[in-house]
Amino acid sequence: MANATEPPDHWWHADDDQDRPIPIGVDPTIPSPARMYDYYLRGTTNYAADREAAEKALSVVPSGRRIARANRYFMMRAVLAMADQGIRQFIDLGTGIPTSPSVHELAQAIHPNSSVLYVDNDAVVAAHNRALLATNESVKAIQADIREPDSILHSPELQDLIDFSQPVGLLFVAVLHFIRNSEDPLGIVRTFTSRMAPGSYLALSHITSEGTDPSVVSTIQQVYAQASAPAVFRTKAEIHMFFSGLELVQPGLVDVTRWFPQAAMFTTQPPALRFLAGIGSKIPLGHETDLESE
Repeated sequence: MANATEPPDHWWHADDDQDRPIPIGVDPTIPSPARMYDYYLRGTTNYAADREAAEKALSVVPSGRRIARANRYFMMRAVLAMADQGIRQFIDLGTGIPTSPSVHELAQAIHPNSSVLYVDNDAVVAAHNRALLATNESVKAIQADIREPDSILHSPELQDLIDFSQPVGLLFVAVLHFIRNSEDPLGIVRTFTSRMAPGSYLALSHITSEGTDPSVVSTIQQVYAQASAPAVFRTKAEIHMFFSGLELVQPGLVDVTRWFPQAAMFTTQPPALRFLAGIGSKIPLGHETDLESE
């Protein structure tokens, strides 16, 4: 009998989408940002509509796969840096399709007792996470929408894992640009950061209109207008506002490629799509951490 904690191979890795059972609540004809991102990272948990939409985006951002890897590396570096500072509990909002090393693998490599809550509104992501994490009592995954932060904060899973009287690592990696201004992204972030204890951290990455060619912005917006969530470009100043009440640690809010170990590969031909990333700390002044030097 197959291991019940592992997703069935014919679902996640079949070459023919027709062979894949469709999770309840999923329309495979509508592209999903999570599954498109999985495709950028050369994953296999995606459908034909996801791949077609992703290819349209890649047609105007040829370095899109490298940008996705740089963003992934930013997440990895942020988690490791937070764990080095003693963080033992994490909330990953907008998880996406699990890719190793995931947040809990990184955190538990430093602190084996680390707790991690994964949150995503995509049914495929949620199903995959639940199967993958079935045997790890310190890690839970829920299907929930970050546009309803109170439902997440009051969920039994968060109540079991997260103690806001202690420092927490909060991750909004490549997710807030799928939230419209009318859906109050600033309020969403503040709902979580207002509960964080001193010593907590926020890691965030976001596409920006500054330095991105208007034609690229237009094409990306058109592609994601057909997906389950739009692509919302913001200025650096607007993205900086997400860190309100926090101290940005070094190197600050910078292009995500600066967090990548092979950053030099982007200098000869700058990416067509700009991505900003930063880490904010809720630590008293005088105790800032220079993550760039670590």
